[in-house]
Amino acid sequence: MTIPILQIKHLSKSLQQTPILKNITFDIKQAEIVTIVGPSGGGKTTLLRCINRLIEPDNGCIIFNNQNITNMLPTVLRKTVILVPQESVMFPGTVKDNISLALRIHNINNDNKISESLTDTGLSTTFLSKKAQQLSGGEKKRVSLARALALSPTILLLDEPTTGIDPKNLHTVEQRIIRFTKQRNLTALWVTHDVSQAKRVSDRIANLKQGQITTITTPNKFQWEEAY
Repeated sequence: MTIPILQIKHLSKSLQQTPILKNITFDIKQAEIVTIVGPSGGGKTTLLRCINRLIEPDNGCIIFNNQNITNMLPTVLRKTVILVPQESVMFPGTVKDNISLALRIHNINNDNKISESLTDTGLSTTFLSKKAQQLSGGEKKRVSLARALALSPTILLLDEPTTGIDPKNLHTVEQRIIRFTKQRNLTALWVTHDVSQAKRVSDRIANLKQGQITTITTPNKFQWEEAY
């Protein structure tokens, strides 16, 4: 039996004394795309932040590659389990500066990784010299994805990765994400509010509602009338 790449076990988290996550348990297999859907405020972003150790859970544990993440340095964890937040923050400088920033932090110097990660998201290498803060919202989203890919992660935590992307480019970006996850053998945990998107991109869909995973199953078996 294959050991899951990521296991969430009895995870609970409260913020300002308000329970956000309540005894969550599920697992994800290598190279699987699992989307998380559910009402706003249901704990989706909080769950991603716990997996990335930006915040610590109150109870339960998270196992990555058969290792409790509390036994890993956060900097080491965040090189392999990378959160791409909903807000695409661009630092001063060019697109190349922004993508290479994460590499420099980890003492990696590799222009090929920078170019490859950008083209994997659907932007040409001509964007490398453009000022990052002058990009459109959709272009910034892709640069954020490229910044994560440059580190050759194992798991991507995607918080609404297509928000702000022009509707005519939405399906293209979805297909790019699916393609590079499969080509790179990546696992993705993908938060979305878009029911149609979840159906299109998922291997499995998890419903996070009122702080609990109420179901996790394949798109064709998911009961949408109970999701929100």
